[in-house]
Amino acid sequence: MTPLYPGDQVDHFRLEELIARGGMASIFRATDLDTGTQVAIKVPHPDAECDPVMFDRFHREGRICQDMDHPGIVKVIRQPPHRRVYMVMEWVEGRLLRNVLAEEGPLPEKRALNIAIAICDALEYIHGRGVVHRDLKPENIMIGPGDSVKLIDFGVAARAGAKRMTFGKLSQLGTPDYIAPEQVKGKRGDARCDIYALGVTLYEMLTAAVPFRGENPFAVMNARLVNDPIPAREANPDISPQIEQILNKALERDEARRYASASDFAVDLAQPEMVRITQRPAIQPTHRRVLMFSGLAAIPAIIFGLMMLASHQ
Repeated sequence: MTPLYPGDQVDHFRLEELIARGGMASIFRATDLDTGTQVAIKVPHPDAECDPVMFDRFHREGRICQDMDHPGIVKVIRQPPHRRVYMVMEWVEGRLLRNVLAEEGPLPEKRALNIAIAICDALEYIHGRGVVHRDLKPENIMIGPGDSVKLIDFGVAARAGAKRMTFGKLSQLGTPDYIAPEQVKGKRGDARCDIYALGVTLYEMLTAAVPFRGENPFAVMNARLVNDPIPAREANPDISPQIEQILNKALERDEARRYASASDFAVDLAQPEMVRITQRPAIQPTHRRVLMFSGLAAIPAIIFGLMMLASHQ
């Protein structure tokens, strides 16, 4: 298929403006010529259509989102069969959370918590339907009027019961700054992966930084296996001890110690003054060595996944 440009027509949609161009697809603002309404059209790049992994990822996103009906999830509009491959989505007014953070820096605590609570509500909805986003980050969160939230880009989402991740699917991991430790180890993970990613996102909203840093993506991913996050109050002293406690729980290395659900996370976010402060247990040297060796054992898988990811980007 040839590339599309603004002014082109796809069935009964006229492409008005190129909004975003990613590694897999381009997104256009478009007009439905039958109704006059504005929509977003996501069109895979020609090379992505020829790549079985990327092609499957594109169609999986469409199938998953067509079944969703929640104000915090971008709607995919069902279409009759068509020759050209594309996805029609509702048009969402707003800004990416990434752009909000770039323009406004750390957000006030109350505002950051309200956004996080809205994200929790959307996550609780998808998790209740057996779907894990797996790539939650500021680039995939739209902030609309009144700080309303829309989760977008379900390209690497998975349904409960999906096959365990293999080396060939490591390119479907999320973004290094936001993936959970169990994902670094090559596990498929569950809803608690999204809890972890939201913890990183909330940390970033409050501090304008991420909790783990390194010279390269591998160093960032390995750091979360062997180190504690940089204390949030060290990055921003204005954060309350209760909020730091909430972040620590969301960012637990062991998923069993993390919030069990998005609704549990939201309860603490809504009433941080009720959170009991506890001391984060220190990592014992022996345990640290075990974690380090576990990380080293995952190096081949991680490097292979990053190479695959780079090749698709």
